[in-house]
Amino acid sequence: MRVILFAVFFFFLDLPSLYCARRPPASRQKLQVHKHLKRLNKPPIKAIESPDGDVIDCVHISHRPAFDHPFLKDHKIQMRPNYHPEDTIPIRRTKEDDVLRASSVKRYGKKKHKSLAVPRSIPSSADPDIDNESGHQHAIAYVEGDRYYGAKATMNVWEPKIQQSNEFSLSQIWILGGSFGQDLNSIEAGWQVSPDLYGDNNTRLFTYWTSDAYQATGCYNLLCSGFIQINSNIAMGASISPVSAFRNSQYDISILVWKDQKEGHWWMQFGNGYVLGYWPSFLFSYLADSASMIEWGGEVVNSKPDGQHTSTQMGSGRFPEEGFGKASYFRNIQVVDKENGLKSPKDLGTFTEQSNCYDVQTGSNSDWGHYFYYGGPGKNPNCP
Repeated sequence: MRVILFAVFFFFLDLPSLYCARRPPASRQKLQVHKHLKRLNKPPIKAIESPDGDVIDCVHISHRPAFDHPFLKDHKIQMRPNYHPEDTIPIRRTKEDDVLRASSVKRYGKKKHKSLAVPRSIPSSADPDIDNESGHQHAIAYVEGDRYYGAKATMNVWEPKIQQSNEFSLSQIWILGGSFGQDLNSIEAGWQVSPDLYGDNNTRLFTYWTSDAYQATGCYNLLCSGFIQINSNIAMGASISPVSAFRNSQYDISILVWKDQKEGHWWMQFGNGYVLGYWPSFLFSYLADSASMIEWGGEVVNSKPDGQHTSTQMGSGRFPEEGFGKASYFRNIQVVDKENGLKSPKDLGTFTEQSNCYDVQTGSNSDWGHYFYYGGPGKNPNCP
């Protein structure tokens, strides 16, 4: 039995520290940044400094970022039965340096356009964009071919090493709808290490959503309107502690995302009792109905420093065949069916672009149900 422990006080954002040739003059850029910070940082009732240095603002629920969305101005907040709303929600304060690490104020808190997961029915060799241009690599298990109303998993938590600040490593659940073109709908939740986004190498709880394949809609955590947080105990972007250690104690977290088929919204739960909030159904086209694919697993950015594969680790940085205590895992993976029941996935597939860099191996037993080990070190003698 593994004990799940976590810290609940932090959140942050930004993106690759790429500097454009036509960057605005310093004075105008500073004005843009301060204007953006004013939109992001709502007036707090009180502020708390977390152990890792984050400032957590306790913001009244009427000022939550979701209400910046024009469709949410008169939105009636949905609560689970017998759930009592709180007076404030915790929001990790965004700093000027966070925004300045992004390629632009407009792109702050958003993924690069080509970070979508590729259709697993199409071999990566059929789309050279997958590895060469987007730089995103995966080691995942997935199901497709049915209508899905959510997914659940318990995922091992590590602190993978990141070679360059504009790279990241994450482990998450994807709830997907639409094609894998420009109309992709995606809800994502898990843990990540992203120096550009958070300004450190801590492992953090995160969410993401998009309704147009990461082009203009969506963002991490609460960096834009959309996700409606109702929980007052956990800040999106919070550092997770402790994390697993090689041949030592193992820690994992459980995440459930499911669709309320009456109201249509997609809810997220962390652990056994922390319902964090929901994504309103109107944010999406395909996911307004159901998902057509569920994915579980890891993703890294490979920016190919010096023309070689990155040494950014996925999961524990070990290959799946090393097993428990060494490799990272997902266990008790399940999907939500149309009757709102959790069930084991059928015809579980796997996918990775370069198995010599990052790999995945599935299994099942009575204790862990359907599970898989995944990850790897990136650059190695077989992955130059």
